Amino acid sequence: MHDLAPHLIVFLFAAAFAAGFIDSIAGGGGLVTIPAMLIAGIPPLETLGTNKLQGLFGSGSATIAYAAKGHVHLRSQLPMALLSFLGSAVGAALATIIPADILKGGLPFLLIAIALYFGLKPNVGDIDRHQRMRPFLFGLTLVPAIGFYDGLFGPGTGSFFMLAFVSLLGFGMLKATAHTKLLNFGSNLGAFAVFAVNGVIMWKLGLLLGVAQFLGAQAGSRLAMRNGAKIIKPLLVITCLILAIKLISDPANPIRAWLGL
Repeated sequence: MHDLAPHLIVFLFAAAFAAGFIDSIAGGGGLVTIPAMLIAGIPPLETLGTNKLQGLFGSGSATIAYAAKGHVHLRSQLPMALLSFLGSAVGAALATIIPADILKGGLPFLLIAIALYFGLKPNVGDIDRHQRMRPFLFGLTLVPAIGFYDGLFGPGTGSFFMLAFVSLLGFGMLKATAHTKLLNFGSNLGAFAVFAVNGVIMWKLGLLLGVAQFLGAQAGSRLAMRNGAKIIKPLLVITCLILAIKLISDPANPIRAWLGL
């Protein structure tokens, strides 16, 4: 952190606040923080590790805010959070073994599909609807799978949790957002533990940016609780589309060759 110029630290602090704000409502905070840290000259591996540290503050802050207002019951959801933690830890451990090219290539299509689902489905609101999967089965299968993805690759994790909660458990948008943040905290913690063991975290910078994410998440979650689906739904759609565009524009993404770009 001492090697970073003061203006870069201010830039990263502002980016972390914005990431916490956006992530607490619709996910996708890494869309802001990871490019910002790379622009600041932080090496890629340290960027990923430090991002998980600051992400803990953002997802933890949002979880506390939603729980305080009764939108998520922490004790009853801890088993799911633990499964998300375990899945993410395994994903992070395998991140250097399993090539991410397939994920990079297919992810934009998944994100666009999620954006279309929430953008075009008229009855997605804050009222709970029909449950298509039992919570027990949901917790044993999809939660660790999405957690695994977060540890292995990461972008769009919050969007995948949101889609799963709304489409399979029938949650309303606000309730789904609250539960997503708890499971995202679990997956962040799992990947963070692996990166910490491997010594690739810039602790001082990560803690400073964690404060910014905490504050941003407090502001974002309060806005979401006041406005519900009116703010969550459009921001989720926009975040998915921007993330898809960013992934497609990455020169290293194999999808560009597939599309002849």
